[in-house]
Amino acid sequence: MTYTSDIAFTESVKAIQSRKGSRDIYARMEENGGWQSEITPELAGFIAAQRSFYLATVNAEGQPYIQHRGGPPGFLKVIDRQTLAFADYQGNKQFITQGNLTDNPRAFIFLMDYANRTRVKIWGSAKVVEDQPALLTELMPSRDLYKARPEQVVIFTIDAWDQNCPQHIPQRIDREDVEELLQQRDQRIAELEEQVRLLKGAADE
Repeated sequence: MTYTSDIAFTESVKAIQSRKGSRDIYARMEENGGWQSEITPELAGFIAAQRSFYLATVNAEGQPYIQHRGGPPGFLKVIDRQTLAFADYQGNKQFITQGNLTDNPRAFIFLMDYANRTRVKIWGSAKVVEDQPALLTELMPSRDLYKARPEQVVIFTIDAWDQNCPQHIPQRIDREDVEELLQQRDQRIAELEEQVRLLKGAADE
């Protein structure tokens, strides 16, 4: 019998889990259905809120490579229950990820939400699409939201995903969120100062 988590839990991994005492925990997880292989509404909402993620690929010799991708919230789009896609912007023109995917389509997406101390791991395969300008335009965020030059599309097909516990994740807040909170604070201070001014004026009358 196979499970979705077998994509990561190889026989070598399971042997180590058995030796170090965690195999029973994951065996029960497998018996209860294992990891999910389709995008749930909760996962879709989490993805839509992210401003960045890491995309891992492997070349023909097995050498891994991780590349950061960023943009405004929603730049990584859910296409259907097993497909993600994003506009790939022009960068340093090394094309390591694209070359790796040419040799080996296996890929991995790692999403980290530092503010809410949540991480999601997604296993699957990916491909680069260079000849669909309409799709590229559809996936590209508005220039008002993000100024970048789109070059091609990356389509990611999901095989399995898992959400980790928050242990050891440092809590960090994006600058935009901090600025919004500070604006709210400053507005509240201004409102309170105006109330104090009016009350002083009333008391002096």
